Amino acid sequence: MSNHTPAQPAILGFDPGRDKCGIAVMGADRQVYYHEVIPAEVALATISRLQQKYPISVLVMGDQTTAKAWKRKLEQDLPEPPPIMLVDERYSTLEARARYWQMYPPSGLSRLVPKGMRPLPRPVDDIVAILLIERYLSRG
Repeated sequence: MSNHTPAQPAILGFDPGRDKCGIAVMGADRQVYYHEVIPAEVALATISRLQQKYPISVLVMGDQTTAKAWKRKLEQDLPEPPPIMLVDERYSTLEARARYWQMYPPSGLSRLVPKGMRPLPRPVDDIVAILLIERYLSRG
């Protein structure tokens, strides 16, 4: 994860949940500049802070059941809400599990455990947010 700010527009991926949310920022160069799993109650403040740090041109989130309510909340409560795009979220959690092990390959004995049986050491909501951005970008 790089800390410098992208020169070109960035996209914020948002995977909202009841208790925790996944957030990611990716540049148009497809480089991930930020990703984190945060408590749901600080989501708006975090998005607002990221908007000040990165040139976010669009916010991408999944089209699941709570999407409409979150979209309304973001549009009403963010000081400068970016355009919000909804993308298909099906299978994103499964895909995020696989991506986690690509990003953080297991070491030691855990390498011997089959991928599907390996417990994830942390939530992957932020990786879901990265995948949502990638799905948005690959829609063409």
